[in-house]
Amino acid sequence: MGKITGFLEIDRRDRKYKPVPERLKSYQEFVIPLGEEGTREQAARCMDCGIPYCHNGCPVNNQIPDWNDLVYRGDWLKALKNLHSTNNFPEFTGRICPAPCEASCTLNLPDTPVTIKTIECAIVDKGWAEGWITPQVNPVKTGKSVAVIGSGPAGMACAQQLARAGHDVHLYEKAQQIGGLMRYGIPNFKLDKTVIDRRVGQMEAEGVVLHTGVHVGKDVTIEELTAKYDAVALAGGAEKPRDLPIPGRELQGIHFAMDFLSQQNKRVTEEPLNNITPILAGGKHVVVIGGGDTGSDCIGTSNRQGALSVTQIEIMPAPPEKENKLLTWPNWPMKMRTSSSQEEGVARDFAVATVRFEGENGQVKELHCARADEKFQPIPGTEFVLKADLVLLAMGFLGPVQDGMVKDSGVELDKRGNVFADTFQYKTSKEKIFSCGDMRRGQSLVVWAIREGRQCARSIDQHLMGKTDLPR
Repeated sequence: MGKITGFLEIDRRDRKYKPVPERLKSYQEFVIPLGEEGTREQAARCMDCGIPYCHNGCPVNNQIPDWNDLVYRGDWLKALKNLHSTNNFPEFTGRICPAPCEASCTLNLPDTPVTIKTIECAIVDKGWAEGWITPQVNPVKTGKSVAVIGSGPAGMACAQQLARAGHDVHLYEKAQQIGGLMRYGIPNFKLDKTVIDRRVGQMEAEGVVLHTGVHVGKDVTIEELTAKYDAVALAGGAEKPRDLPIPGRELQGIHFAMDFLSQQNKRVTEEPLNNITPILAGGKHVVVIGGGDTGSDCIGTSNRQGALSVTQIEIMPAPPEKENKLLTWPNWPMKMRTSSSQEEGVARDFAVATVRFEGENGQVKELHCARADEKFQPIPGTEFVLKADLVLLAMGFLGPVQDGMVKDSGVELDKRGNVFADTFQYKTSKEKIFSCGDMRRGQSLVVWAIREGRQCARSIDQHLMGKTDLPR
């Protein structure tokens, strides 16, 4: 490493956020970059630690010590090339990844990991600012064609890699714009959609043909695509939400989180809502059921819409404030975390079982809850009531929607209802059909989706050409 003693001499310093009152006024990103010199200083903290566990902590296996050293030495262009060698979209992960790499950092043992996510984001943002990121067009075409269905991070990565291998790639998306969950689920204040748009432009310049507003399984059949193309990749995500079938579920004002979030994202980007019933938190007591990232996004969005109060409940018990490093490191620890949205204002409660919804004139007004035991069952005598004019169900996803494309394709499913394919070839049980991302692995992270899209593209290239130069 360029500065061997950097981790001893320099304190950890990360990006800051704009003040809460200021950022609640808009849906714009609110992270304040460290700047070039501050980022370079933080990169100098990367140790020559012998075994860089961050490599394995990162699902795309970013060569983190290498580009940290390059940033410290001021060779930003080479750092960008290194970063892109393992990750097609580091500006996505540099904004919304939970950074398992930092949990695996040797300096996380004393709770001062290298600010890997911040450095990653700084590298790629500088690459865009300097004009270094341009289309990589393969002048040699293979004559083979591939359809990629689903334009989330897995589908985008798969399509881009296949286009760079020289194939004729067609990316199908049922929504009006490319991006999947990143565009319609993750709020703009965490990931501005212009960040996606510039990558989409790069992909189009590289030859990827976009088919938006085309719902495979409705507008076109999977049989038509398998007949037309030499290979098909299913990358449609895990969109089936977990429901809460308890008394009162039919009341108005109870919605799946993704319906709420996608509406607001469309408002921000001025995409037509097509006369759907608005789901708005303004002037309401909001209860978010579910303690994960989607629930957190509901909190931030509700506060920006002007909710009277926001309460988040989770059926799991409260995690420990601090992990036992001797037991968990270098793996991702289960511990109490507070997101930027939670910092903006929410009442959080754990080990809560929702017993029933109650309302007036068909509209939800209350949640009747109780403390949950170790089997997640209500404990008698612990009942309490929460005000609720709007309830957002953010309890995760059960897998891909099977009606339509998945069922029509006839592919084998695993025990959880995901499309069955291994992580080496990504082949399904049907000839010519591959699968990757959440549709194959279940609900997961954007960074895992990018990894699977890249690896699936390599497998498809190998299948079509008998060999491949694409990296895993």
